[in-house]
Order: sequence, then C-alpha cells, then structure tokens
Amino acid sequence: MSAAAPGHPEDDQGDKGDKGGVRTALAGLTTRGRSFLAAGVAAAICAYVLGQSDLLRVGLLLSVLPLVCATVLYRTRYRVAGSRRLSPARVPAASEARVHLRMDNVSRLPTGLLMLQDRVPYVLGPRPRFVLDRVEAGGRREVSYRVRSDLRGRYPLGPLQLRLTDPFGMCELTRSFSTYDTLTVIPRVDALPPARLTGEAKGYGDGRQRSLALAGEDDVIPRGYRYGDDLRRVHWRSTARYGELMVRREEQPQRARCTVLLDTRGIAYLGAGPDSAFEWAVSGAASVLVHMLERGFSVRLLTDTGNSVPGEGAEGFAGASQGSADAAGLMMDTLAVIDYSDGTDISRAYDVLRGGGEGMLMAFFGDLDEEQAAVAAKMRQRSGGAVAFVLDSETWVREPNDVPGPEDPGEESLRMLREAGWTAVRVPRGAAMSDLWRQADRERSGLGALSGGEGRS
Repeated sequence: MSAAAPGHPEDDQGDKGDKGGVRTALAGLTTRGRSFLAAGVAAAICAYVLGQSDLLRVGLLLSVLPLVCATVLYRTRYRVAGSRRLSPARVPAASEARVHLRMDNVSRLPTGLLMLQDRVPYVLGPRPRFVLDRVEAGGRREVSYRVRSDLRGRYPLGPLQLRLTDPFGMCELTRSFSTYDTLTVIPRVDALPPARLTGEAKGYGDGRQRSLALAGEDDVIPRGYRYGDDLRRVHWRSTARYGELMVRREEQPQRARCTVLLDTRGIAYLGAGPDSAFEWAVSGAASVLVHMLERGFSVRLLTDTGNSVPGEGAEGFAGASQGSADAAGLMMDTLAVIDYSDGTDISRAYDVLRGGGEGMLMAFFGDLDEEQAAVAAKMRQRSGGAVAFVLDSETWVREPNDVPGPEDPGEESLRMLREAGWTAVRVPRGAAMSDLWRQADRERSGLGALSGGEGRS
C-alpha cells in the first residue's frame, strides 16, 4: 500500500488582489445564489418604479444575502489536511482496489459543510463525491471508494478537491490539494500447476543447480586456508604440493535461469481490447514470470526490441541479491504499461539470447512468417530448454461461424519450431493458460522420453 503525503488545499485560480478575490467569490455563486441576487435586483427596480419602500427592503435583503455569504465563505480559511491510501497500490486487471481518503481539521475552529471530490480517470469508474457535515476542531473523517479497470496501465488519482459551501447554499468554492497517487493495474496472473519445465537443473530440486568446484580427486581447485575453515575440508595432496595449508572450495549454489520472451510487434497481432491476442500474451508472460520466480528461478523479461528487465545483476537476471517480490514487482510494472513496438522482426531479441548463458526460455510469439520462424528456431540453440506459445491472431478476430482458409501459415511456424527442438504450443482463442501449461508439460515430457530424458528435472 502507498500513502500520499498530507497536503493543504490551495485555490485553483489563486488570489490576485481584491478584484480577483471578488471575481472568485462571485463566480462561486450557486444557482440559488444567482436566483436570489436576480430576484433582489428585480425587486429593487420595481420598488423604485412603483415607489414601494417595503418592496425595496425585500429587494435589498434578497440581493445582499448571497453577496454576504460569498464574502464570508471566501474569507473563511479552514486549515485541513488530506491524505490518500491505496489498498493495494498494484492490482490485477478486472480486480478492485479501495481508495481511502482522510481529512484532518488542524485548525481550532470547526468546519462547515464540506464536499469532498477525488479526480479519477474515466476507465476507473465515476468520480467519487462525499459530503462531510461538520468536522470538529482537531477531528478527522475517513471515507473510501472502490476503483476497477479491465485495462492494464498506470492511472493517476487526484488531486483531491474540497468544495466549501455556506449554510444557505448560496455559494460554493473549490480548493484543491497538490498531491496525487498512482494506481498500477497489472496483467491478470493465472496460477499455473507444477510442471517439469525446468531445463537442465537435474537432481537438485526445482529451479536450482550447483556449480561444483570439486569434480574429483584429479580435478581439484583448492584455495588457501582461512581462519575458521573446517579442517575436514583440508586437501592434503595440494597442501603437500604448495607447501601451505589448502582447502577444497565449497559447492556454489546457483539459481537456474529463465528468460521470458514477449513478442510485442504490432504487425504480429490483430484486434484490440482486454480479450485480444496481445493482451492474452501479456497476461501469459506475467503468469509464467510469477510462477518461475516462486520456484526459485532467476528470471528476466525480454522483448523483441532487445530490452531486458530487470536489467541488473548477472546478465540482466533478477539475481539472488534482489528479492523475488521486488523483481516480480518491477517486471509487473513493466508489463502494466507495455505496448506494441514498431519493430518488424525479432532479431534483436536473438542477439541478446545469443550472448547469454544457457537457461530455460519461455516465449510468447504472435504471427510468425517463415523468416521470423527461422530466427526463433535458432534461439533454441542457446537455451537449456525452450517452450513457445504461438498465437495465431487471425483466429482471435475470426467470428465463430467463419470458415478458416485452406492454408494455415501458423502450422508451418509450429513445424519449424518443433524441428529445432522447441516445445511449441498453439494458443487458440480464449484458451486458459493453465491448460496450455499442462499441454506443454506433456509434450515436453514426450520429447524428453524420445531423447533419453533431455531437459527433464
């Protein structure tokens, strides 16, 4: 959760001398106040024409009342502080978040009638409004409202507006706070079942592998003895050879790596909206990122533009020094605002993978022509295991009653990927990520059985 710093309201237009103050006060007259003023002026004119002094008194009363209310309200200086708290500040698409508003009267006088209004983007719902009857000196009031968006993104909330009104409802003045918060709507994340899609990490549990410094008696990489080392780790043959006490190095645990590749080319997807193929790919990538982080992998998000997130640590992966929660939050924030790229190929992503070490590769591709399918096929050479989810965007915009054409270019792309060693799964319209995850596990297990269990853990 995040909290906005308390702030004090400021005039929207500002005070620009007495003339500006008069204009501000008169501009705040409500329909009732303007009606009273017009009726008073009309009564005064009629009294002058007809010579009726009693009618003149009524006209003066009707005219003066809204002016007095506007003047008193404008001269009123309430000292109030406002704050906003989001619960939570990062919410999945199609889920609700609650916004808590708090008003504190920091003056020694009670306030009059206050109307509270918060500015929110239209995609989050209607603009919330609240009425606070009276806040005693040193008192506080707390209200809350809910927001919901089917579209991922970052949405500003605020600034908070405070409307002041007089007891007769003749005048309203609006003052605004200067602080605002940001609500991050991340892609939907599906819980994925356990699967043996863990690459080359054999025999050491899910998502972990070890780099052995000692591979055998004839292949020892010792180091000098340090105070506190266990004497049972002394390597006597090396000690005799170097003339000083030498110890075997400990096994160094490593986190297995996983790269999640997201194809964001605009030409690779058709359609738009929360149910489009591109949004499914973004949600699928988010689900895999969270799942692999939970299993102990060092994960990075890679796009067709060659940009890698988090971009820190060992070769751009979220290393052991960075908590999984922080890494997941950083990548989710990136996916919350990711959009189509202007690129036409995935060669820059291939260049990044070609220079990196082996690890698991999970890819979400849009439409692949023969040339791009060939580039994707070469990515398999630098990975310990590769799984591709291929979206044929034409099937996502096709009506249920439409008959598909005789040629299916998506099948050719799948064939090329599978021949290169990919576990390639076609993504039909509206498919559940968890079901495709199981399907990929079954297909990869079948490939492992045929190849003697390669890639199984």
